Amino acid sequence: MSTLLLVALVFIPVFVLVLLSAFTYYDATDIGMKNPRRWALIVLFVPVYGFIIYLLTRSELDYDPETDPYRDGAVNVHPSRADEVPWDVRGRERVSEADSHAESESEAEDRTNSQGGVERY
Repeated sequence: MSTLLLVALVFIPVFVLVLLSAFTYYDATDIGMKNPRRWALIVLFVPVYGFIIYLLTRSELDYDPETDPYRDGAVNVHPSRADEVPWDVRGRERVSEADSHAESESEAEDRTNSQGGVERY
C-alpha cells in the first residue's frame, strides 16, 4: 500500500510536470518563440504559474492589428452615455470637462475674432 501511495503522491505529479514542460517546448518551437528551452524550464520549475505565464505570453503573439476594433481610437459609446463625458476619437486621451469648457471658450473667441467683430457683454 505504501508503494502505491508513493507513486500517487510523487511520481504522478512529476510525470505531469514533465509532460507539461515537453508540451511547452514543442509548442514554443511550433509558434516560433525565441527560446523554447527557457519556457520549458520555467514550466518545469515553477509548476502552475509558469504554465499560466507561458499561455498568456503565447496569446500575445497572436495579436493582429487589422482585426482590432479599437485600433483607430474609435470608441463605441452607448447613446444614453454620449453626453456625459466628451470623447475625442482621433487617438488623444479623454477630454475632461474643464478642458472641454476651455476649448469651447477659445473656439467662441476665435469665431468672434475671425468675424471681425468684438464680443460684447
